[in-house]
Amino acid sequence: METEDVSVREQLFHNRVRETIICVLLFTCLYILSYLILTHFKKTAEFVTDDIEDATVNKIALWLCTFTLSVAVCAVLLLPISILSNEVLLTFPQSYYMQWLNGSLIHGLWNLVFLFSNLSLFFLMPFAYFFTESEGFAGSKKGVMARVYEAFVLLLLLALLVLGIVWVASALLHDNIARKSLYDLWEYYLPYLYSGISLVGVLLLLLCTPFGLSRMFSVTGSLLVKPRLLEDVDETLNCTTFEEDSLSRKLNCGSTSCWVKLNMDAMKKEHQTVRGKRIALEMRRRASPWQRNLGYPLAMLGLLALTVMCVLMVCFNVLELLLYETAMPRGMEDPHLGRASFSMFGSLGAAVQVVLILYLMVSSVVGFYSSPLFISLLPRAQDTNLTQIIANCVSLLILSSALPVFSRTLGITRFDLLGDFGRYNWLGNFYIVFLYNMMFAGLTSASLIKTVTWAVQRELIRAFGLHRLPSTVSRSTVPFRLLLASGLSKIQ
Repeated sequence: METEDVSVREQLFHNRVRETIICVLLFTCLYILSYLILTHFKKTAEFVTDDIEDATVNKIALWLCTFTLSVAVCAVLLLPISILSNEVLLTFPQSYYMQWLNGSLIHGLWNLVFLFSNLSLFFLMPFAYFFTESEGFAGSKKGVMARVYEAFVLLLLLALLVLGIVWVASALLHDNIARKSLYDLWEYYLPYLYSGISLVGVLLLLLCTPFGLSRMFSVTGSLLVKPRLLEDVDETLNCTTFEEDSLSRKLNCGSTSCWVKLNMDAMKKEHQTVRGKRIALEMRRRASPWQRNLGYPLAMLGLLALTVMCVLMVCFNVLELLLYETAMPRGMEDPHLGRASFSMFGSLGAAVQVVLILYLMVSSVVGFYSSPLFISLLPRAQDTNLTQIIANCVSLLILSSALPVFSRTLGITRFDLLGDFGRYNWLGNFYIVFLYNMMFAGLTSASLIKTVTWAVQRELIRAFGLHRLPSTVSRSTVPFRLLLASGLSKIQ
């Protein structure tokens, strides 16, 4: 009997060691990737200065930002890893080499991401900001430790302020519970604070994702070669080259003309615009016929199919919410991997779910950086200061940590939330979940219809040459017969 107990303890010990090694290896890879990303965007002048103290402080803050960004990337991969792990165990149920992939590992990964995301959001990122802005208390000895003491004091004051606000909010909403739980910080106030932060992140995804889904068409179009109907690329390229040469001659002769001197900046911007247009035309001419005529339409059709699929799945989830109580998002203690697929279409449906989750995350990031409120946070290569890096890491962490709740609330996947992700107070409110699904479906549909309509109209106008009309002529007043005649003459 004692031998059996020892073998069980040994097995549990080996399982825990194996899970720890896997998590450390995964996080190390993500940390290296995050560090390469941040070093690509950081401003080098802030880390190579004559003041060694400032350089040291900036490096420590950059390490904290790297940790936060790696946690954000891991939060994005939580649902895809969980769904794919379940399908792998279903495909190879008796494989010896897949025994390490179990529910305990996935559950532990969810708990670690939840812990590290809250640690980064409430401690590391505020400390990094205060650390970079601090100079030490007046009268204290200058140095890095003086900045550490000041940053810790400011962080403590901020924590007291936030906890006070949370207590007041909980007292207004749940008076009796708040009074009984006045000294129960860990069991009541911190989960209440986590629930509020998650709600903010999910609402931010609700605003950014539909806008990002519409922006994905233009962003993808800028990276591909667009086919132009009824357009002579060589003729357009020759005209653009002639215009660029003319602007270059005017800029070179700017010292002899007073008028050119006054308009030098405007001419430089125009010259850059024309140069970019010429480069795009040269790329279009060098592109193969398959790339020029099929690459762009297939990419647009793929984006349209993914967006329509998201809307249809959300609409289906709305119907399930009205008919079945099991459609509500909830948490589970044991993921039960390898028993049944989380999609009614099997492995193919699970793969589609993974693609849709990643597509929604990319769209939310595109929408976040395209919105007027956050466009100033858009990082620039080798020209992003440390304050902007901290703000970007916090924003990405909020978006990514809310992605599992966002995907489960919309019904993109049936994989229930693990650990503390499923303990948010508002997840059990039917009206919040139902209204959230309706708003997402409505906003996404409206953005999609507007984007497709304007894109088709813009391409038709450019194809028939109506974009060359003077600004005083309204393109909507051009008769349809004139439009057809212009198109037929170009074809002939």
